[in-house]
Amino acid sequence: MFRWMVLCRELESACARTSPRWFPSEGEEATIVGTFVGLRADDVAAPHYRGPLVVYLMRGAELDRLVGQVLGKVNGYTKGHAVAFSGPVRLNVVPWVAADLGTSLSVATGAALSFGYRREGGRGDDRVVVVSFGDGTANRGDFHEAINLAAVWKLPIVFVCQNNRYAISLPLSSYVAGPSIAARAAGYGIPGTVVDGNDVLAVHDAVQKAVARARAGEGPTLIEAQTYRLAGHWAEDLASYRPPEEVEEWRDRDPLLRARSALRAIGISDEALASLENRARQEVEHAFARVRQLPDVGPAELGLDEAEQRVGEP
Repeated sequence: MFRWMVLCRELESACARTSPRWFPSEGEEATIVGTFVGLRADDVAAPHYRGPLVVYLMRGAELDRLVGQVLGKVNGYTKGHAVAFSGPVRLNVVPWVAADLGTSLSVATGAALSFGYRREGGRGDDRVVVVSFGDGTANRGDFHEAINLAAVWKLPIVFVCQNNRYAISLPLSSYVAGPSIAARAAGYGIPGTVVDGNDVLAVHDAVQKAVARARAGEGPTLIEAQTYRLAGHWAEDLASYRPPEEVEEWRDRDPLLRARSALRAIGISDEALASLENRARQEVEHAFARVRQLPDVGPAELGLDEAEQRVGEP
């Protein structure tokens, strides 16, 4: 899990340097990795738009092709037909493809509904869906609709709120009145759990318990992983709306620092950790260097040549 967290930070940082409109995930790696690591290949993962590339990697995607998505190269999975942080659906990942936050909640719940039908039809389907979303997205109407439907029909889905405490520039206190987002679970008659989102083992344990419950036919769980976005909403966002001391306080709780400390405590050497981090950094740097040499997506990949040929046809 530590390796995936390091790779997530290196890859996302490289993407943020490439595009000023990238959504940085620095500080949220424990929630991202802890949520999606350990799922079965036939389960469905629906990651948040902040940090999804490592989820694709964990499920078997090729690093060079993901980088191709980011750089708009011909080797990208969708060749310019979808946003850069989407990938292959064949890996049972619901890609974030709309310009509207939260739409994956409904798609993921639809996938869980499909699994529920198969189970009721006697096909023995025990697959599970895990979907993550932000704290701002938790105030959308389709958040309520998805969880309410999943609760009433006991669908096999786990809802994970990746709570980084800011909806773009608004602090959590300005849009959440209750004690927590997870507290809303009581209104749906399902379990709600708050977990330290900077502790990868705590997140993983909470999600896996919820996955086991869903797989057993006991319905959904709402998990709130409380973490922090160390960078701005966009790569170019200086986040001047946040008090500097708040950022520094959370920087001391960096999930990678936490994980390193835990690994040292069980006897992993600083040299071994440094070697792992260097390999991850080089892996990302070499992938970007290789992919930059490839051709950009052009009219042929976008289907424009074919469209032009059809103009004027009877």
